[in-house]
Amino acid sequence: QVQLVESGGGLVQAGGSLRLSCAASRSIFNFNSMGWYRQGPGKQRELVATITTTGATDYANSAAGRFTISRDNAKNTVYLQMNSLKPEDTAVYYCTGRSRLTGNNNWGQGTQVTVSS
Repeated sequence: QVQLVESGGGLVQAGGSLRLSCAASRSIFNFNSMGWYRQGPGKQRELVATITTTGATDYANSAAGRFTISRDNAKNTVYLQMNSLKPEDTAVYYCTGRSRLTGNNNWGQGTQVTVSS
């Protein structure tokens, strides 16, 4: 019921930065946690980062130190700041949220990130 829409993807050179946004149609407090997944070419979908309603964060080893997940409750938006991008970061990035009411996972449509070497 809560829609998630990603934006901010694009083409960037290695070493550059992008900020992804995930806008929710209702308060993000409807989710007990939110996160970003990605799926690169020929790869399985993998978890990149998560954030809880209290602001606790967790990162994949590949993202730690380079990526930062954050939220703006007033804007019903979760962000993923990506710095020092590498070609292996190339993937479709998906925003997710787990409903506190139903336990179901909601998914956005994804946004493409391409990092050139």
